[in-house]
Amino acid sequence: MSTLTRGLLLGATLATLTACGGVSELTRQQVARSETAVRQAETAVGNSEAGAVELQQAKNTYEEAKKELEAKNETRAQRLATQAELEAQLATAKTQNAQARRAADELLASIQTLRQETERSSNR
Repeated sequence: MSTLTRGLLLGATLATLTACGGVSELTRQQVARSETAVRQAETAVGNSEAGAVELQQAKNTYEEAKKELEAKNETRAQRLATQAELEAQLATAKTQNAQARRAADELLASIQTLRQETERSSNR
């Protein structure tokens, strides 16, 4: 057997073993990124109601992605991991939006109070 033939045979064997052996490193990394996104969203959401539903969806989707990864269903694991990451980002965004709205409402209330005090002072 020539060196070229051995190389091709070895390459084909490795490719077959890799394909049969499970999922790609890329998919594993995607599932890991979705886990990180869910953990970050948990921190951002905390006890807030805003984003809580989306956070729960992200957790559920992440768990499904892990199961698919273990079952070596690469395409489904990757899709679910991406979905979980997006749901986690949505949960974080909703929480941040609610916090910004509360801060804006408090600022508007402060401005209104200052206006009223200014009007009272000028009417004296």
